[in-house]
Amino acid sequence: MPSMTVISATAIPDHLRGALTRWLLEVTPTLYIGTISARVRTELWTNLTACLTEGSAALAYPTANEQGFTLHTAGPQRRHPLDFDGLTLIAFQRLPAGQEKAKPL
Repeated sequence: MPSMTVISATAIPDHLRGALTRWLLEVTPTLYIGTISARVRTELWTNLTACLTEGSAALAYPTANEQGFTLHTAGPQRRHPLDFDGLTLIAFQRLPAGQEKAKPL
Protein backbone atom coordinates (compact mmCIF):
# COMPACT_ATOMS: atom_id res chain seq x y z
CA MET A 1 0.00 0.00 0.00
CA PRO A 2 1.43 3.44 -0.92
CA SER A 3 2.42 5.75 1.91
CA MET A 4 3.72 9.29 2.36
CA THR A 5 7.49 9.43 1.92
CA VAL A 6 9.88 12.30 2.61
CA ILE A 7 13.46 12.39 1.30
CA SER A 8 15.94 15.16 1.95
CA ALA A 9 19.07 14.91 -0.22
CA THR A 10 21.92 17.38 -0.65
CA ALA A 11 24.68 17.42 -3.29
CA ILE A 12 23.30 14.61 -5.42
CA PRO A 13 23.96 14.10 -9.15
CA ASP A 14 21.47 15.52 -11.66
CA HIS A 15 20.45 12.10 -12.96
CA LEU A 16 19.46 11.10 -9.42
CA ARG A 17 17.45 14.29 -8.94
CA GLY A 18 15.62 13.39 -12.15
CA ALA A 19 14.86 9.90 -10.86
CA LEU A 20 13.52 11.31 -7.58
CA THR A 21 11.32 13.86 -9.35
CA ARG A 22 9.72 11.13 -11.47
CA TRP A 23 8.16 9.72 -8.32
CA LEU A 24 8.16 12.60 -5.82
CA LEU A 25 7.50 16.35 -5.78
CA GLU A 26 10.58 18.53 -5.27
CA VAL A 27 9.10 21.01 -2.79
CA THR A 28 12.42 22.80 -2.20
CA PRO A 29 15.78 22.14 -3.88
CA THR A 30 16.67 19.40 -1.35
CA LEU A 31 13.26 18.12 -0.18
CA TYR A 32 11.20 15.49 -2.00
CA ILE A 33 7.70 14.43 -0.88
CA GLY A 34 5.20 11.98 -2.30
CA THR A 35 3.04 8.91 -1.88
CA ILE A 36 4.83 5.84 -3.24
CA SER A 37 4.88 2.09 -2.66
CA ALA A 38 7.43 0.37 -0.44
CA ARG A 39 9.07 -1.20 -3.48
CA VAL A 40 9.60 2.17 -5.20
CA ARG A 41 10.79 3.72 -1.93
CA THR A 42 13.36 0.92 -1.47
CA GLU A 43 14.61 1.25 -5.06
CA LEU A 44 14.94 5.04 -4.78
CA TRP A 45 16.79 4.79 -1.47
CA THR A 46 19.13 2.09 -2.80
CA ASN A 47 19.98 4.18 -5.87
CA LEU A 48 20.38 7.31 -3.76
CA THR A 49 22.78 5.74 -1.27
CA ALA A 50 24.78 4.08 -4.06
CA CYS A 51 25.32 7.41 -5.89
CA LEU A 52 25.91 9.55 -2.81
CA THR A 53 29.52 10.77 -2.81
CA GLU A 54 29.70 14.23 -1.21
CA GLY A 55 26.20 14.92 0.03
CA SER A 56 23.91 13.47 2.62
CA ALA A 57 20.37 12.12 2.62
CA ALA A 58 17.55 11.36 5.02
CA LEU A 59 14.45 9.22 4.42
CA ALA A 60 11.29 9.18 6.55
CA TYR A 61 8.15 7.11 6.03
CA PRO A 62 5.26 5.91 8.20
CA THR A 63 5.43 2.60 10.07
CA ALA A 64 3.51 0.93 12.89
CA ASN A 65 5.67 1.94 15.86
CA GLU A 66 5.42 4.35 18.80
CA GLN A 67 6.57 7.36 16.78
CA GLY A 68 4.61 6.46 13.66
CA PHE A 69 7.58 6.71 11.29
CA THR A 70 10.97 5.23 10.42
CA LEU A 71 14.06 7.33 9.74
CA HIS A 72 17.14 6.40 7.67
CA THR A 73 20.22 8.52 6.94
CA ALA A 74 23.19 8.23 4.59
CA GLY A 75 26.35 10.21 4.00
CA PRO A 76 28.40 12.36 6.36
CA GLN A 77 26.16 14.18 8.84
CA ARG A 78 26.38 15.69 12.31
CA ARG A 79 23.07 14.08 13.22
CA HIS A 80 22.83 10.31 13.64
CA PRO A 81 19.64 8.43 14.51
CA LEU A 82 19.93 6.14 17.53
CA ASP A 83 17.51 3.47 18.68
CA PHE A 84 16.66 3.99 22.36
CA ASP A 85 14.23 1.33 23.60
CA GLY A 86 12.30 1.40 20.34
CA LEU A 87 12.34 5.20 19.95
CA THR A 88 14.51 6.95 17.40
CA LEU A 89 16.53 9.75 18.94
CA ILE A 90 19.01 12.05 17.20
CA ALA A 91 22.60 12.26 18.47
CA PHE A 92 24.73 15.24 17.48
CA GLN A 93 28.37 14.72 16.62
CA ARG A 94 30.83 17.32 17.87
CA LEU A 95 32.58 19.56 15.36
CA PRO A 96 36.37 19.32 15.10
CA ALA A 97 38.20 21.71 17.47
CA GLY A 98 38.96 24.32 14.78
CA GLN A 99 35.36 24.59 13.59
CA GLU A 100 33.68 25.14 16.97
CA LYS A 101 34.31 28.89 17.07
CA ALA A 102 31.63 31.21 15.69
CA LYS A 103 32.53 33.03 12.50
CA PRO A 104 32.83 36.85 12.83
CA LEU A 105 30.28 38.97 10.98
